[in-house]
Amino acid sequence: MSVSFVLEALVVLGAIVMGTRAGGVGVGLWGGLGTFVLVFVFGEAPGAPPAAAVAIILAVVTTAALMQAAGGIDWMVFVAARVIESRPKQITLIAPLTAFAFCVGAGTGNIIYPLMPVIYDVAYRNHIRPSRPLTVTVVQSGIALAASPVSAAMAAMLTLTDVAPYDLGLTQILAITFPACVVGIIVTSLVVNRMWKELDDDPEVQAKIASGELLAPEAVLVGGTAVASAGGAASDAGPAPVATGGTPPPPPAPASSALTYTRAGRNSALAFFGGVVAIVLLGLFPDLRPSFTVGDETVALDMTNTIVLVMFVVGVLILFIGKPDVRDVPEMSVFKAGMISAIALFGIAWLTATFIAAHEAYIVETVGAWVTDWRFLFALAVFMVAALTTSQSTATRTMVPIGLAVGLPPGVVTGMWAGALGGVYTLPANGTQIAAANFDLTGTTKLGTKLLDHSFFIPMLVLSVTTIVVGSVIGAVFF
Repeated sequence: MSVSFVLEALVVLGAIVMGTRAGGVGVGLWGGLGTFVLVFVFGEAPGAPPAAAVAIILAVVTTAALMQAAGGIDWMVFVAARVIESRPKQITLIAPLTAFAFCVGAGTGNIIYPLMPVIYDVAYRNHIRPSRPLTVTVVQSGIALAASPVSAAMAAMLTLTDVAPYDLGLTQILAITFPACVVGIIVTSLVVNRMWKELDDDPEVQAKIASGELLAPEAVLVGGTAVASAGGAASDAGPAPVATGGTPPPPPAPASSALTYTRAGRNSALAFFGGVVAIVLLGLFPDLRPSFTVGDETVALDMTNTIVLVMFVVGVLILFIGKPDVRDVPEMSVFKAGMISAIALFGIAWLTATFIAAHEAYIVETVGAWVTDWRFLFALAVFMVAALTTSQSTATRTMVPIGLAVGLPPGVVTGMWAGALGGVYTLPANGTQIAAANFDLTGTTKLGTKLLDHSFFIPMLVLSVTTIVVGSVIGAVFF
């Protein structure tokens, strides 16, 4: 091990740590600084910047933000709420699976924010501990982006594996990650359903009900003080009537009755989903893509350009059918989150590409031996980077190139990668975790006081481990 390798590795680790402390675009800026140090101080040739991944993110995020501005997210939330309310007793399973489907389709986990009050409401009114469906719904969004054709994490992954000699394209990745994630969610839901005390047996919750701080589940109506609004605060409409003299209270109104959508929003969301389906089909059937003669061989249009072009077409279609105000697009939450991901990915990916290119032979020889003997070390490395950076795309570009470089089968790398991304919820510092705890008026969803004692930790571990195991088995057997 050379002195330069150690010093440069410290630069890479230092840039990641400082970027994590800065957060947001700071990850990208520190990554760029680290690249500067490797190039100007250590004299390493700069690696290839992740232009293809950034192009995919920009195209997808712009179109998704247009869809959101047209009201598409509102329609998606309405549909998800209706599905969740249709099977209230199975909410611990139905809620995360429904959220997973929409996270996959939209390419973002932000959609779970407006679903949280619905999940809380349905769970509480059916005497189900709200922490159960809320925690699984939150942690599933950590791995859902590994099964989404239009997520930033998938954009980063695709540009690494859909090239020779790996040739693992979009449909192959989805064939590994999608079933692995679904199995992981189902197993986690079953485990979580047996965790903690039942709501009716929890002394803390019952004490709140007895003191009047919390309405009894039978007394809760939408608009009552026990139901959180979209902003996270309880409504001041006053307590719902409680039956006396044997007269049953009025039937609770469904939470989705407070949600609305427009026809333009619905059509915009359907157009976006149509684009997602088109991308998957074009990946599954390369003959559908145009071919070009390059030198002496004929090659089909690559998936990077395919995704970008399809998304631009869908964006123009949304302009006509949804009529969003394009001036609102930069203010959309999807757009802001996507731009942050693009900047963070660009800087950190350029840094790791430069470092790996400079020391590829040594990394393959040493790290490769470790990973060959103990393959789980790769999954652990992805998990730790995801936990430290709370970014799936950053963890992808940081660790997946190393896994591929040291000779791990790309199918196994993909399966482990999908589950290890759940590490983003190791610490209770994410917005979705904080929001879930605030929406749960019973107090059963806790952020903890000792970093790892929060309500999301065990569900996250079960989900990550299960998905890693199932994904790596699928990847090893079929790919």
